[in-house]
Amino acid sequence: MNEGEVRIASISGLRGIVGRGLDPVVAVEFAAAYANGCANGPIVVGHDGRTTAAVFAAAVSAGIAATGRDALMAGPTATPTLGFLVRDRGLAGGVQISASHNPPEYNGLKFFQPRGMVLGADAGRAMLERWRARDFGWARWDALGRIRSIDNPDQGHLERVLSLVDLAEIRQHAFTVVLDACHGAGGGLGGKLLRDLGCRATILGSEPDGRYDHPPEPTEANLARFAETVRTSGAAVGFAQDPDADRLAIIDETGRYLGEELTLALAATRVLEKARGPVVINLSTSSCTEELATKLGCPVHRAPVGEINVVERMLDVGAVLGGEGNGGVIDPRVGLVRDSLIGMALVLDLMAATGRPLSRLADDLPRYAMIKARFDVPGGGQDALGTILERVVQEFPDRLADRRDGVRIAWDDRFVHVRGSNTEPIVRVIAEGRTQAAAQALIDRVGALVQGGEGGSRP
Repeated sequence: MNEGEVRIASISGLRGIVGRGLDPVVAVEFAAAYANGCANGPIVVGHDGRTTAAVFAAAVSAGIAATGRDALMAGPTATPTLGFLVRDRGLAGGVQISASHNPPEYNGLKFFQPRGMVLGADAGRAMLERWRARDFGWARWDALGRIRSIDNPDQGHLERVLSLVDLAEIRQHAFTVVLDACHGAGGGLGGKLLRDLGCRATILGSEPDGRYDHPPEPTEANLARFAETVRTSGAAVGFAQDPDADRLAIIDETGRYLGEELTLALAATRVLEKARGPVVINLSTSSCTEELATKLGCPVHRAPVGEINVVERMLDVGAVLGGEGNGGVIDPRVGLVRDSLIGMALVLDLMAATGRPLSRLADDLPRYAMIKARFDVPGGGQDALGTILERVVQEFPDRLADRRDGVRIAWDDRFVHVRGSNTEPIVRVIAEGRTQAAAQALIDRVGALVQGGEGGSRP
């Protein structure tokens, strides 16, 4: 790439700034390198609502068809819906065109395996090697695949979600709900779901046109205006999706931002009331979900950060639920992808079953405070990062360090997770404690180690 270009090609897929490293040519080639490793059979293609979607949908479908496989075009489609389609229809694979919560100038490609989950590390490495070797497997002119559309791609996903909650009970409450679909792929299906649940629903940003009303990541700062809308409208709950609808943030009826960490905890409360079993979360996810699952006698397993790591662990242990603290609920009864739609349905199901307002349900969850910080790596590079991680381990000699993804040090009532970025010379530090002060003490102590000094006062 030339100086100033922004593109990340990795085993997880492709992401970059359109016109500055990401263009239709690289999309065609990446799609072909992926398809060339798939079994024979159709591959479904979907996209979120970005303004550049049409250009990249054409490029990806061309790359797939040029390898001799049919490309099934689903149009604006939530990422969990795409995963559902792959598994439900027995397809060879799927490609979601999305840059998730990145700003509008970004786009990217996410690839799926036949089980309906994103590529694992080995398959991702093999795809990346084919792309670098230009091993595209171009078909002859008389063996090209077809490009055709899928009718009503959302229906199967919608029916599956509806089958998992108490429809009659939810409909009886006729909840007033506001959904911020962020002009992404989830507005259409989200609106259908809420209406089928009998909700009086207002959908903001329902058109998948990428014309964001606020920065697309569903953080507290970005949703401040939306939270006020929820409060003043008298809604029972506000839901906020990211552009590809795999993440869900929640606002209670008072306009309080409950955030993304509590999305999984609320969903788990409802799921584990009905079926006890293992739960899988990542190393950075709040202990709130872990504590409530443990109290119900459910084993909790932690996996390295990353959706595929959580899903693979879920399959290993037969989990009834999994997810990440970024608002990603993974319910294997629906699919093996983070899913804002099942998240919304489970929260409404919990509210209907208990007859309690969302604010009270949230207040009853185990209380933790989490702080996320980032620090520059002095000198940059993997050697510097390795030194920092060793300092952290040595700072807490009486604790067993989890080294599966950076370093995680945990106590009964707090933890700190330190890991390097895959794209920048920075270290991310996530600390959680029973109080804000306890979490901040860990941030300060580890931050001093990252920056090359002595650790702070011991918590």
